[in-house]
Amino acid sequence: MKKRHEAKIVGDGAVEPAHSVEIVCAACGFDLDENELSADICSDCGAALSLKESVTIEVTSIPPMQGKTLE
Repeated sequence: MKKRHEAKIVGDGAVEPAHSVEIVCAACGFDLDENELSADICSDCGAALSLKESVTIEVTSIPPMQGKTLE
């Protein structure tokens, strides 16, 4: 299962970047759907379900620099 989260502004103007979260079976790498996440065994390989989660962060902009520049 892969879920994409859009960038959003959180407290004090900080930005939570856009990111994707992918959840698969740790034993075989099978792409699980939302209903299969609560199961005890993998529907593909039959092993006890252990999840592997990967997060991909997207860099969309560079925040403005503050302070003095070195010349």
